[in-house]
Amino acid sequence: MSKALEGVKILDMTHVQSGPTCTQLLAWFGADVIKVERPGVGDATRGQLQDIPEVDSLYFTMLNGNKRSLTLNTKTDDGKAIFTKLIQYCDVMVENFAPGALDRMGFTWERIQEINPRMIYASVKGFGPGPYEDCKVYENVAQCTGGAASTTGEIDSVPLVTGAQIGDSGTGLHLALGIVTALFHRTHSDKGQRVTCAMQDGVLNLCRVKLRDQQRLAHGPLTEYPQFPNGTFGDATPRAGNSSGGGQPGWIVKCKGWETDPDAYIYIITQAAAFDGLAKAIGHEYWLEDPEWNTPKARLPHLEKMFDEIEKWTMTKTKFEVMEILNPLNVPCGPILSMKELAEEPSLRDTGTIVEVDHPVRGKYLTVGNPIKLSDSPADVDRSPLLGEHTDEILKELGMSAADIETSKSAGAV
Repeated sequence: MSKALEGVKILDMTHVQSGPTCTQLLAWFGADVIKVERPGVGDATRGQLQDIPEVDSLYFTMLNGNKRSLTLNTKTDDGKAIFTKLIQYCDVMVENFAPGALDRMGFTWERIQEINPRMIYASVKGFGPGPYEDCKVYENVAQCTGGAASTTGEIDSVPLVTGAQIGDSGTGLHLALGIVTALFHRTHSDKGQRVTCAMQDGVLNLCRVKLRDQQRLAHGPLTEYPQFPNGTFGDATPRAGNSSGGGQPGWIVKCKGWETDPDAYIYIITQAAAFDGLAKAIGHEYWLEDPEWNTPKARLPHLEKMFDEIEKWTMTKTKFEVMEILNPLNVPCGPILSMKELAEEPSLRDTGTIVEVDHPVRGKYLTVGNPIKLSDSPADVDRSPLLGEHTDEILKELGMSAADIETSKSAGAV
């Protein structure tokens, strides 16, 4: 079976996380991703958070699998000439430099179009046009400026960022969709185009339910939030702890062993359609006849007490025992799984969601696999490249002779 993006060549000028997330996803689908790195230095993440001295960090290896590495100094004349060849050779260029970096190198969008009119030029930026467009952005900055932090955290407490990398990796995933959309458009336009994705925009897109709630506030209190009915609402969507954002009350409750296990918890949603089974399971069948409990609206003033009663029951069972009881009753629930539990979960290995990869220097390590499964297009996961591992190979593909390559090396271009 062929790979979905086989034959597509990606000029990967990205670094750190947002851009590499995008290009790795394309590489998993079979695109030939040529990662351009500084000679002798490489992507900054090769040396960040190293757990083994003098070895590419997991930060790098888990974001750059399935790619080829080419070292190139684009500040030299030879380097610029090779970069021009790469633009001619590739279908897509992806970058997440500071605003204007490629322009200052002499490669404006207009110049790139002259070199290759079919080139798709994709960029991750912190912000779109506006007052912040020249500002530097990192993961947590994106979360804070995109609406995630203001709506995450305990009630009446400080804003919190989430552990999921929704700013960096989330924006990279958005950009990948933009790229494949532009590639499809090119099949009938025969032209490339610019694709841009701002991290603030990407985070806000993932926070759409909170923007929904911002508008609902104009028409009354948010009745599914724990502030209702005894608390107060301000003029902005509030933080709501672990309450469900889907209109069905939910909360994290303790399970057996919580005193010593920081992850002995489970999330339970008291969905109306499954409430009868839940009430019976926890020994509160009388709720079903009590007018203060037997409708979703009637339960709203009692949510705190309801979850207290549910927790008394869950504390007598492990989180997995709770799952075994409630799942057949169609009660939506999910155990709090630690990274250790996820890393050791056999089903995630079987589906390729977590993959063990062998590296020539580091040895074996775990990495995430492609979360998107295609029935007829396999997505194999390979190791990350060593710095400059494929330089000669790629330069030969560009039509350079062995003598040309040696000249470029002597000039410090590669």
